[in-house]
Amino acid sequence: MHVSELWRYPVKSMAGERLDVVDVRADGLPGDRLVHVQNADGRVITSRTRPELLGLHGTLDGGGNALVNGCPWESNESRAAVRAAAGGDAELVAYDGLERFDVLPLSVATDGAIAAMGVDGRRFRPNIVIGGVPGLAERMWPGRRLRIGGATVDVARLRLRCVMTTYDPDTQEQDLDVLRRIVADFDGVLALDCNVVIAGRIAVGNSVVVVE
Repeated sequence: MHVSELWRYPVKSMAGERLDVVDVRADGLPGDRLVHVQNADGRVITSRTRPELLGLHGTLDGGGNALVNGCPWESNESRAAVRAAAGGDAELVAYDGLERFDVLPLSVATDGAIAAMGVDGRRFRPNIVIGGVPGLAERMWPGRRLRIGGATVDVARLRLRCVMTTYDPDTQEQDLDVLRRIVADFDGVLALDCNVVIAGRIAVGNSVVVVE
């Protein structure tokens, strides 16, 4: 097994950026979900209710600052783009606490499970995609550890999926049958929620080993 893809999402609920190498820390990938969208009442807005956010791209500049469609996240251009997608009172807010993650800091998907589901793997918004995984082998991994390149992660549980999986990552068109299939064929769970046990460098092509 090997690392086939690495993804970071500097702005929560926006399209992310693909990486070749990353130094994983205890709180996941540096720069992951550093900025989120909220309304005037302070409620976090996500693509569950505003799928148009998925049409915006979050990246990092060379200094580790979040960008929206290539513009600094604090710029008027970014504010306008976010308000067009999420409503006139939407604002971008920086926050680096662990609460910025919906569940755990690291989401790991496998090519076997993605192939079994038969949809674009970006719908699951993974940080790491592991290639060379037979079928649904990931379902046997909760409670075990994975050595991924120079890092080791603890597999806490299979990930409960939500309505975000129903939106096409390119067009934002909704297909509710995607979530219906996940519920009917996969008990509502697909991919893995993980904690980082040993920080380290991970690169595309690195080997992945299940640690007994």
